[in-house]
Amino acid sequence: MQAKLHRWAVADPDRRFDDLFNFVYDPATLIVAFGRVATNHGANTPGVDGLTAAYVEEVVGVPGFLDDLRAAVKDGSFRPLPVRERLIPRPGGSGKFRKLGIPCIADRVVQAALKLVLEPIFEAGFEPVSYGFRPRRRPHDAIAEIHHFGTLGYRWVLDADVEAAFDNLSHSFAMSRVRARVKDKRVLALVKAFLKAGVLTELGEHRERHTGTPQGGILSPLIFNIALTALDEHVMAPWKPGGQMSTPGKRFYRRSKGQPTWRIVRYADDFVILVHGSREDTEALREDVARVLATMGLRLSPAKTQVVHMSDGFGFLGFRIRWKCKRGTSKWYVYTFIDDRPVRSLKAKIRALTHKTSQQDLAYVLTRLGQIMRGWAMYFRHAVAKHTFSKLDDFTFWRLARMLKTRHDWNWGQLRRHLTTPSGKWRIAADGAEFFRIESVTVSRYAYRGNKIPSPWPPANPA
Repeated sequence: MQAKLHRWAVADPDRRFDDLFNFVYDPATLIVAFGRVATNHGANTPGVDGLTAAYVEEVVGVPGFLDDLRAAVKDGSFRPLPVRERLIPRPGGSGKFRKLGIPCIADRVVQAALKLVLEPIFEAGFEPVSYGFRPRRRPHDAIAEIHHFGTLGYRWVLDADVEAAFDNLSHSFAMSRVRARVKDKRVLALVKAFLKAGVLTELGEHRERHTGTPQGGILSPLIFNIALTALDEHVMAPWKPGGQMSTPGKRFYRRSKGQPTWRIVRYADDFVILVHGSREDTEALREDVARVLATMGLRLSPAKTQVVHMSDGFGFLGFRIRWKCKRGTSKWYVYTFIDDRPVRSLKAKIRALTHKTSQQDLAYVLTRLGQIMRGWAMYFRHAVAKHTFSKLDDFTFWRLARMLKTRHDWNWGQLRRHLTTPSGKWRIAADGAEFFRIESVTVSRYAYRGNKIPSPWPPANPA
């Protein structure tokens, strides 16, 4: 079903799809949707109705639950419940919070079903410069694209920050973008109902929502990408066939005449615009982007949006990207480092697990540290990270050593005897769990894939 929808959407970019509603409540769609909800990280976090995926599976029964849900969707009696609002601390220890909306299980299943139907249609029209919450695309692809074009001379950067993007997105603008490709009124009514679903705050207050799409909803990232594609299309219009920047030759000609070229790289609401030109050219783009965002009900943060040269460096998706001279040479390259904030965030998690007065089971501490540090290292292993990994390795080891020293009232000599092997190497282990050496993770460059990222729905008869 998805492959066909995608193929039809690619074949006719102006087609408006009708008769999609029957796909949404199809039993096969709902079964796949529930499976995705049940295996999601937050499956057992309840919404306002208090139900979890585990409760549905063990008590209610999945077949009966889906039959009732299908009937409600089919006859039009289904109504989304308000999302349960949670305030989540922002990473990096800034003390600020972001709002997370938790829908109930039934709403999540219907949202997942809608996404299964709508995603292949809209993916056909998404620009290749968008990487966030899209199938088979990763943050590393966005970083690799910045690295690639920075190397080609795109050194001025509009480092943009949109104020509360998910909270302020205009519902009318988002729905107009959905209507451009979807004609089925029942599907449009479902999408609008999820946008308009209220919010139950942590204080128990019910609040109507007139703008935004809650972070935490399965459908929210897709709706946000559908809306923000308007920005991608506006900025990248000159790159389209026949445009002023559509070929390397045309881009070179523009630059030879003193005119700029530019390219946007976007990951959900985080984006940068790389400019091969001057600071003035980048400032002009900033004003142009602000006008486009205003039509969506969004605005750039005056404090956080900045125009920077790549030689000064800028942060994006946890990385620090900078054009600098290679040590010991006169050659300049674009380097990707780990930004300070994710390092601080990781250290905070390590400190919480390794307080010197902690009485947590050592095997549990080592297992948890391994999970956290391995995932963190796998994300950042494509940066210039070896030195950072080594420093974090030392930091974590001595946090564990001090915790054990205090716990067992050892002096440093006793600590060394207990934590070294007969060969003289330090080792911390307990009940089969061993201290994970983050510096053992191999650092390698991420291969830039450009337009070669495969589609999850390949054509029926590929050439």
